[in-house]
Amino acid sequence: MIDGLRVLIILPALNEAEGLPGVLKEIKTQLPGVDTLVVDDGSTDGTAAVATACGSPVVQLPYNLGVGGAMRLGYRYAYLHGYDVAIQVDSDGQHDPVYVPLLLEKLKEADLAIGARFDGEGDYKVRGPRKWAMGLLSFVLSRITRTRLTDTTSGFRACNRQLIEFFAQWYPVEYLGDTIESMVGAARCGFVVRQVPVAMRERTTGTPSASPFKATVYLARAGLVLLLAMIRRMPKHLKGIAAADRSSVVQRELVARS
Repeated sequence: MIDGLRVLIILPALNEAEGLPGVLKEIKTQLPGVDTLVVDDGSTDGTAAVATACGSPVVQLPYNLGVGGAMRLGYRYAYLHGYDVAIQVDSDGQHDPVYVPLLLEKLKEADLAIGARFDGEGDYKVRGPRKWAMGLLSFVLSRITRTRLTDTTSGFRACNRQLIEFFAQWYPVEYLGDTIESMVGAARCGFVVRQVPVAMRERTTGTPSASPFKATVYLARAGLVLLLAMIRRMPKHLKGIAAADRSSVVQRELVARS
């Protein structure tokens, strides 16, 4: 626990057997009060066995679904096990757990706290079409969420109990659904989104996809995902979860004033 909250760090992992021991050790050292869950996304390199040997619970998908599918399973696990906070951390070492307390602090005023790379912390840079896509997405999503956002595709994010329940029932598995569409869906249902400046590190394993062609494809697909997220109808019962969240916030404020 951290400050009385049961915190679960979810690590979606595809063939991360090489880097996982270091990542899990760092989390345990810096955040001894949290639990971890490795979601093995159809790995073929022994990721699940390595995570188990490191002392972390593991759930396995029979085949690769992508980050969205892995996180949907992770949120269902968090909901069924009664966690207060779920935090997504990549298994490649890019996300520094030292920023987790800042994400938790931000959850006092938000339902979803995003670790943002381009907000004055660190020197992480992107160029070309990928930079243009991120700038456009940040511009549009800042207006949808009514707050300043600079890194809407960050996978370093924390959510509270109500949003865990929401994501356990609805979480897109399509490309960029885990970042763009999940954020748009949550905001459209009334959840509050905020960001925290963080510095991100170079990945310790794997190879980034940064060719101009892939960056251009990324730009086109990001625009399409955003369009679908805006026009897709949200199930009515999900808005009830957000409404209950707002009601509990008001009750807490009234108790604090009395």
